[in-house]
Amino acid sequence: MKVKKNKSLQFLLTIILLLVVCTSYAIVAPSPPQPLAPNGPGPGLVPIDGGIAILLAAGVAYGIKKIKQKN
Repeated sequence: MKVKKNKSLQFLLTIILLLVVCTSYAIVAPSPPQPLAPNGPGPGLVPIDGGIAILLAAGVAYGIKKIKQKN
């Protein structure tokens, strides 16, 4: 019976500790977003529109080439 009480107490203390840690992380306010520059994307932002389209077209062309070589 004593072992069961000890396990229950340990489980309860673990749950309380997890709740305290989780709520302390939830309380921290996020930093405000950086404003965008008037002449382009802000710091850390990279435009990837054109590059992805080119890579996608190259991948499709390569796939078609490989399918034609197989036949």
